[in-house]
Amino acid sequence: MDWYRNLKIVLRAEKKAYVLEGPIPEAPAANTGAARRTWEKHVDDSQDVTCLMLAMMIPELQKNLENLGAYEMSEQLKNMFQQQARHERFEVMRSLITCRMQEGTSVSAHVLKMKSFIDQLERLNAPLSNELATDVILNSLPNSYHQFVMNYNMNGWERTIPELHQMLKTAETNIPTKGNPVLAIREGRITKKKQSKGKGKASKQDKGKGKKVATPKAKPHKDAKCFHCDEIGHWKRNCPKYLAELKLKKLQIGESSGTKKD
Repeated sequence: MDWYRNLKIVLRAEKKAYVLEGPIPEAPAANTGAARRTWEKHVDDSQDVTCLMLAMMIPELQKNLENLGAYEMSEQLKNMFQQQARHERFEVMRSLITCRMQEGTSVSAHVLKMKSFIDQLERLNAPLSNELATDVILNSLPNSYHQFVMNYNMNGWERTIPELHQMLKTAETNIPTKGNPVLAIREGRITKKKQSKGKGKASKQDKGKGKKVATPKAKPHKDAKCFHCDEIGHWKRNCPKYLAELKLKKLQIGESSGTKKD
């Protein structure tokens, strides 16, 4: 219960947490000096804690509990919120045993997260033994730590959580890192889509227009020699004389074919 934890933190700082551990004892005889002074201090401290607790409550609770002392008030509140504390303990335990470290993530962050659950259970009066706590942490590790877990169990090591934390950080440096599989899949899909998209466009153009994209022709080198006119600076296919003769031949062929038809 958060309110109870916060209250005990404040009372420990003021050295008055003891008033919640038991009721005020009966008053000793007046002639017992030291015992009487201890009892009077207990009464005064209980009164201070009672006022502090009432000041932290909502008005409805204040009306129901204002006539009780600090210890009796604490017990009454714990009984009232016991079911809530049980539910909180259940949720923390479930979070602990279902927590799993993902491949490629920080082992340090994972162990600290697990330790926070273990510490919460201890505050909720459900502490785990050190051996059980380390077993839960080891069981939550991914397959890449299989060799470490096997060595830990075979050697019968017994370590505290901070010591196990340091060992796992050292082991992490020796585990080969792998690329993010999700990113690899996404990149593969993107490449595949681009390839299929290009193929689709080409096939569509071939089917619809029946034309192929002409590849650009290479320009002649400045020292290229024409095999038609023997001049430098162009090829035969670019030769003005050759093109003129070719055009003339086509005209002559056209005229001769027209004469035959007549």
